[in-house]
Amino acid sequence: MRKIQRQTLLGIRDQMGSYAWEDAEIDELVDPKLGIITGFQDLLDQLEQLRRIDLESIPPAGDISTR
Repeated sequence: MRKIQRQTLLGIRDQMGSYAWEDAEIDELVDPKLGIITGFQDLLDQLEQLRRIDLESIPPAGDISTR
């Protein structure tokens, strides 16, 4: 996955005008400075890691003993 670019988010904002994102909000998503715990890029990277997990390699939750 490529790192999210400011221009990408601006294009999404302009093409999908359901919410009027301010430029400062876009900037914060791309390069967080306000002390959020997880940046948007970190979240996207974590989702990509989860997407790559082969679910067939994980046993069903019903196989977990609760005792």
